[in-house]
Amino acid sequence: MEYDQKVKNRLRRIEGQIKGVLTMMEQGKDCREVVTQLAASRNAIDRALGVIVGTNLELCIRESLDQGEDTSNLVKEAVDLLVKSR
Repeated sequence: MEYDQKVKNRLRRIEGQIKGVLTMMEQGKDCREVVTQLAASRNAIDRALGVIVGTNLELCIRESLDQGEDTSNLVKEAVDLLVKSR
């Protein structure tokens, strides 16, 4: 699978968020602020996972339909991937 530049940019923003959290920790910021930023990072990661799995699922389904294959297992695999990621 080729990854879209938008997804890569999304991950770079998450990387920046994590670096920001480390900086906050080094500066001795309040625990609540650090946890808030970590939660925001986790939510951003969850959204990135959804985009990647959704895009991949769409591509796999299109390929399977073109080949006349059953696609029901692909949806189950995608859901399993998302569940495992939590």
